[in-house]
Amino acid sequence: MTRVQETKRLPESGGGAGQEAGAAPTEVLAPAHTDWLYHHLRVTGDAAEVAAFRGAAAGAGVIPWQHSLGRAEEDWFHLLVAPPPPLTRSLSLEGARILAGQLRTAAEARLRLVAERSGESRASLLDLHRLLPVPEAILRLGPEHSEARTWLWERWGTTEALRHVVELPVPKRGQPPKRDPGLLWLGFWSADWTPWPAIQQLRERWPGLRIAVQPHYDDP
Repeated sequence: MTRVQETKRLPESGGGAGQEAGAAPTEVLAPAHTDWLYHHLRVTGDAAEVAAFRGAAAGAGVIPWQHSLGRAEEDWFHLLVAPPPPLTRSLSLEGARILAGQLRTAAEARLRLVAERSGESRASLLDLHRLLPVPEAILRLGPEHSEARTWLWERWGTTEALRHVVELPVPKRGQPPKRDPGLLWLGFWSADWTPWPAIQQLRERWPGLRIAVQPHYDDP
């Protein structure tokens, strides 16, 4: 299915979602079940500028959320004490409360680890959080908060970090990659939509480069 989204000039990323007084809330066009779409990104231009872009774009490839999972703990507790049919409850109320607390502790520990490592890792060749950082105030809200989702939708055009970013063409096993210094060609998966707002901001910030993105809806 072809998806079309118009590109518009967006405000600089900084601060909260920042709806103007009296303005209608932004509709985040993200379905309940994420549809991951495959894309190619080609960045071409002067070799030094392409290298600078490559260095700026590399990061952990995650959004380092910092929110508390108190609400999630309650949701897990209620799910454990009243599981959907045909499942039946196998824990006491006390056991369910303990397990929900353990799940929260483990999840928050993982969030802290992700946040700590996100500033050091360069595992992803196209990290939107490195290029267009999510503000601290938004990170503290968590990924399910409406203001956080609105910020991501308005600034990035997608509500998740990009996934499975690879440099193209993928070299054969045992062979070194052959790179054109004036080209950065990447494949990546984006949640639900092409990240047009992010691409537009990158074009404005790197006017000496040609940044082209192409969705591949029929890619397996």
